[in-house]
Amino acid sequence: MLNNDALVLEREYLPEKLEVSDWQVVESYFHELLSRKMLGFDDLKKWLRNRSELESFLQEELGWRYIRMSCDTANEEYSAAFNFFVGEIQPKIAPLSHQLDQFLLGNAFLSELKGRPYEILLRQVKKRVEIFREANVLLFAELQQKEQEFSAISGAMSIEWEGQEITLQQANNFLEQDDRNKREQVYQKIMARRAMDANRLDDLMNELLVSRNEIAANADFKDFRDFMFASLGRFDYTANDCIQFHEAVEKFLVPINEKIDAHHRKELQLDVLKPWDVSAAVKGKVPLQPFSSTEDAMTKTIACFHEIDPFLGSCMSQMKQANRIDLDSRKGKAPGGYNYPLYETGLPFIFMNSTNSLRDMVTLVHEGGHAVQSIVDRPLELVDFKNLPSEIAELASMSMELISMEHWHHFFENKQELKMAKRKHLEDVLKGLPWIACVDAFQHWIYTNPNHTVEERSNAWLKTYERFASKSVDWSGVESVKKLLWQKQLHIYEVPFYYIEYGFAQLGAIAMWRNYRLNPEQTIKQYLDALKMGYTASISEVYEKAGVRFDFSEDYIRELAGFVNEEWEKLID
Repeated sequence: MLNNDALVLEREYLPEKLEVSDWQVVESYFHELLSRKMLGFDDLKKWLRNRSELESFLQEELGWRYIRMSCDTANEEYSAAFNFFVGEIQPKIAPLSHQLDQFLLGNAFLSELKGRPYEILLRQVKKRVEIFREANVLLFAELQQKEQEFSAISGAMSIEWEGQEITLQQANNFLEQDDRNKREQVYQKIMARRAMDANRLDDLMNELLVSRNEIAANADFKDFRDFMFASLGRFDYTANDCIQFHEAVEKFLVPINEKIDAHHRKELQLDVLKPWDVSAAVKGKVPLQPFSSTEDAMTKTIACFHEIDPFLGSCMSQMKQANRIDLDSRKGKAPGGYNYPLYETGLPFIFMNSTNSLRDMVTLVHEGGHAVQSIVDRPLELVDFKNLPSEIAELASMSMELISMEHWHHFFENKQELKMAKRKHLEDVLKGLPWIACVDAFQHWIYTNPNHTVEERSNAWLKTYERFASKSVDWSGVESVKKLLWQKQLHIYEVPFYYIEYGFAQLGAIAMWRNYRLNPEQTIKQYLDALKMGYTASISEVYEKAGVRFDFSEDYIRELAGFVNEEWEKLID
């Protein structure tokens, strides 16, 4: 399951078989590119293709090491292979990649790389050169290894329930059952288990902060936030735009969520809604189970995608046939889910922790959207055209969540269950935007207050959480639990500042779903046309191609929130 032999590669520059056993295996290719003589524009184009092939190969090499390690965090061989690459190979790649960027910018034929997509490529290269510092190379390698400790800590978390040891992902499913006493017991066990590692996770965060702040200082940035905006290539919006997004979400989404929670409290016939009641099923209704196994999950997902468009179904069939999936939840497996793009072979890998829940089904179609993106942009000439900013990548996945919802009868034959599944997903969309804003706002505070203490961080989290949390949920008696909630968010530890993109993309996805309701055929064509662009145009241009706007203004957020709220109201009994 975890091998990359499924696809035959055709290389122009590298030998067909190349194994990175040590640095010398690949070093010569960097030096050859740096010393190559070019006599014309065609030579420059070939140089770009050859560099892209080398980078694609190395990206996929790292990808497989990461995939194997996250599938089995307890496997010392997998961890050692990953750590060897990020500790020994990547630090040596970074300065040579920087030299390649400089070599490109100084090329005599550079002026002939005109218009799209090269404008997009060159602005990224210029930004990379601008922020590169030799002193940060080793820091990044050490930081990447340190970040993976979060997955190891979280992947080892489990509780005992009804005589069995289960992961926290599996335990969360019991919060959907209709027995309130059991829900509370499970919730308390989950949070007690998280509390056991709270200090350890605080210490890890402190260590990450030291390295991240040092990296920003080395690159002459005021703080790590500004550094990350530059590093992530955020050319299309600013930190102030994010803050405006936070304020608009607080203004328009939080009241809707309070209404949703108040309605759910009445359904459950409760005087107060506690944290363990938020996902509970109404008495007599069992938690939704869209599939019985991971095999069943893929079969139904393929059918669902095929009904939307046969090409989409064929993409998921390719994933299954090539064994590019690992869906089961098990102890020792890293938390979360992802679609890892593998730029050389062009067929990605889907990783998740499935426990046969509605959330798992949504995760699978979400990652399926990413997979479609990876497959349709495979023909693009250069790896830089496929290395997407998350605002584009997440549009592909989050749009698939909502568009596929029109075809969820493949997962739910019972009409009432189908209706409930759609309702719950729309609730997740409406609740997801405040959580995204909350996590992003918290990260803004963390990195613009670089010398904070653990206590100050906890207080800042509680203050931020209160801004975006529903006031319809009663936390009395479990107030201490709230201060741990941020520690479950993988992005804060492993990919700082990569989260607001979900919010921006969610707005685009809502608009695309609205279009799909009006004209399915045209919307899917626009969707695929946008995905085929990869990153050969600005974010705004890609969204425009998809038939939606890259817009997070107050008016637009109010408009889209109102649309989803109206659709949710149609689904409540």
